[in-house]
Amino acid sequence: MKSNFLFVCAENDAIPNCKAGGMGDVVRDVPRQLAANNDTVHIVTPSYGRLHQGGIKKCNLRFKYRGMVQEAILYQVPGKKEMANIAHYVIDHPAIVSGDIAHIYFNDPEQPFYTDACMFSLFCTAVAQAIKQGVFGGLQIMHLHDWHTSLLLFLKEFHPEYKLLQNIRCVYSIHNLAIQGIRPFDKNHSSLKAFYPDIDYDESRLKDPRYHDCINLMALGIRFADAVHTVSPSYKEDIQKPSNPPVFIGGEGLEEDLKEADKQGRLFGILNGCNYRNINRVRKNELYRNSLRYIFKWLQEPNKKYKADFLAHTGDKIAMLREQKPDFMCVSVARLTEQKFFFYKNNPRVLEQILQVLKKRNGVYIVLGTGAPEYEQLLRNISYENENFIFINGQSEEIIDSLYYESDLYLMPSLFEPCGISQMLAMRNGQPCLVHATGGLKDTVEHMKTGFSFGGITLEEKNREFINVFEDAVDLFFEDKEIWKHISKVAKNKRFSWEKSVREYYKDLYRLPIPFQNSFKPQKNPSAIKMDKLIYNK
Repeated sequence: MKSNFLFVCAENDAIPNCKAGGMGDVVRDVPRQLAANNDTVHIVTPSYGRLHQGGIKKCNLRFKYRGMVQEAILYQVPGKKEMANIAHYVIDHPAIVSGDIAHIYFNDPEQPFYTDACMFSLFCTAVAQAIKQGVFGGLQIMHLHDWHTSLLLFLKEFHPEYKLLQNIRCVYSIHNLAIQGIRPFDKNHSSLKAFYPDIDYDESRLKDPRYHDCINLMALGIRFADAVHTVSPSYKEDIQKPSNPPVFIGGEGLEEDLKEADKQGRLFGILNGCNYRNINRVRKNELYRNSLRYIFKWLQEPNKKYKADFLAHTGDKIAMLREQKPDFMCVSVARLTEQKFFFYKNNPRVLEQILQVLKKRNGVYIVLGTGAPEYEQLLRNISYENENFIFINGQSEEIIDSLYYESDLYLMPSLFEPCGISQMLAMRNGQPCLVHATGGLKDTVEHMKTGFSFGGITLEEKNREFINVFEDAVDLFFEDKEIWKHISKVAKNKRFSWEKSVREYYKDLYRLPIPFQNSFKPQKNPSAIKMDKLIYNK
């Protein structure tokens, strides 16, 4: 029997210019798999004042918000790939605008989530109205993603106009528990009372465990959804334990809510998948040409003035590498945040020691990304001081594709990681990864089988283990090519298929019959026998 789904989210990489992180990949790929099973999927995001351009107006949405009648417009927009059974929508309203993070989110340092909460509360109300008007047809499943969409569960529970939402099974995916959307209940323009002044609600069921005068929108999703989903099995276990920062990042104050959801049989850890079909094919030896081309392009942008000298410095380094290629190359591609690069910021000596190991082997380390100013400044300074460190302070899919394809080792020393997609993309290209053994990285990279991992009980132990494992990996590359090639081959053959993950979605999250797929093949576990012989016979 055909089912009808609605995905509600802040990001959707199936349409152009609507992605900031891994959520966009998931929202792109899961609906495609559902549609392949002959189910119907509608995906709706905010327009951010720009995504509706070129779309087709579907209807006006009139609803009450902040005690006044508001009017938004729902547009259907084309996907990057037109696929049967999938429709993409955006909601436009003068108060829904582009932020300064990936042209989606806002950075409000004085009042975190102030602007985003205003924007997403209005968006959620408009989505509820669209459901009430029957725009998406009769829905069986509403799949919500992160705190930006959890207010639909508030409307479902407390708003008399949207009781029909109670007939729809609601699934809530946690992509990053650390970002929780905490706002006051009252006495603020960006507060629950300001958004919904006419609605009676039970404050005790909504309050943050630590700040009792605030609503925690991440907790709202965990408490009210029919099923709660984390994007890897190990992350599910991690977040049921209290955090001990920076050594361990766990439930971030919500561990009791998560344990209760698990006790009730509502919490599931299902690993994200990776796309292995119709991927971009890059040519060998294009990395330097692509890098120089895009660096030159960035230099022309008016908002890059403060980076102009540094970008030219990076271009000089890359031009020199074209003349004398390194013997070993490792890379990292990520947003420059505490989650991704804490180990470098907390102790820059860690990065400097990595560069010293590479220097002895004529090796280089390339980091590509943008993000927090203090992280950008740190990496710029280290680049000025070390010839074999190249910091590409920008974003370019062409450069990223080349980095995944042409480098020898991918570094992902995340402080915590709900799932991670970068390590899967690197492995897909036969590139071993060196990762911190946390969250989804534990579920995807096996030490000395598909890559390398480090751990430790204290921060000092983790720093030391990171450097030691890195040095061992580089030595292995140069001194035992047979084992290195085997690790690369096993990594490349590893499959984190969306087919497998979505079958688990049907069973655990959606509680729908698992569709039969002729194309589905059980994952083959790579044999460890050959690896054991190679290691122990040396």
